[in-house]
Order: sequence, then C-alpha cells, then structure tokens
Amino acid sequence: MNRDEALSLVKEYVKNENLIHHMLAVESAMVYYAEKMNEPVETWAITGLLHDFDWEIHPTAELHPAEGAPILRQNGVPEEIVQAILAHGDHLHLPRTSTLAKALYACDEITGLITAVALVRPSRSLYDLEPGSVKKKWKDKAFAAGASREEIARGADEFGVPLWEHCGNVIAAMRKIAPQIDLAGNVE
Repeated sequence: MNRDEALSLVKEYVKNENLIHHMLAVESAMVYYAEKMNEPVETWAITGLLHDFDWEIHPTAELHPAEGAPILRQNGVPEEIVQAILAHGDHLHLPRTSTLAKALYACDEITGLITAVALVRPSRSLYDLEPGSVKKKWKDKAFAAGASREEIARGADEFGVPLWEHCGNVIAAMRKIAPQIDLAGNVE
C-alpha cells in the first residue's frame, strides 16, 4: 500500500474533517521522526495516516482499532503497520515492541494537545507556537481533557525522547502542513 491508497482508505471511512486533520498531523510527526531516524518514510507516514481510520465506524475503545484491523489487512496494509496501529492505545494491552509502534504511540495524543493549544491562541497558528505554551496548558487538567497527559508522557518516555523536546519536534512537523490542517492562522 502506498500513501495515495492509504489516503483513499481514510476518505472512504472518515467524513469528519477534524479527524482527518488529526490523522494528517500524526502522519506529519511520523514523517519527521522517520526522516530523523533514517526509517522508511512511507511506512511511517502510512501508519500515522491510517491509525484512526476506523474511529467513525468503531467509536469505542472496545472496538477501535481491533475491529478496523481486518479491514486494513483486506486492503493490503502490511502487518507491521497493522500491529503498530493495534498497539497505539493502551486499552488492548499490546506491547509496543517496534520503533514504529513506539513512534505512533508517542505522536498520537500529543498532536491533539498541540492542536488545542494552537486553537486558543490569538493567532490560531502553529507558526508562533512554542513548547513553553503547551507546557503552560499542560498544567491545566481541564484544558483539552481528552488529551491524556499520562499517555503523552509515557509515549515520549517509551520512544526515548524527552517530553518537551518531543513537543517541539511535533510542532515543527505539524508546521509543515499547517495550512492543510487549518492551523496556519493569521501569522505570515
């Protein structure tokens, strides 16, 4: 499966534009790390892009992503990617043994928190967002409560990147696609 085929699969199953933006954000972070770590960029990109493809048809932890895995396999998604997607949440209790799986887990939740912080800034942009602003909002547990601070911290730790360095890396990755995910805001 290539990226175009993965994007077609996403568009077949996902209608919510914000969810698509989230998957594109995770893809951008995965590409950033694949390039930095000399890993297969397309494999990492597809993993990030597809990780939540089944959320609208399986919107509970009990079903997502376990019920989506057969669909991925039927569409020719490599097992390495399927396994990383299955392990991207804690609820299935699957070990994240590959670097790919650890990267996906590390990049998933943090993109949501970064997006939420960008959206409450006057600029509504990633271009002027720094990790320090995310760190300030981190302390407010009511802010973006759906973004589990525990999972974000555990993800960075498992991936072996200090949390606030990881945050800066993911912001840098997401800046590359800011217009595509409606986070260019009013900063030139």
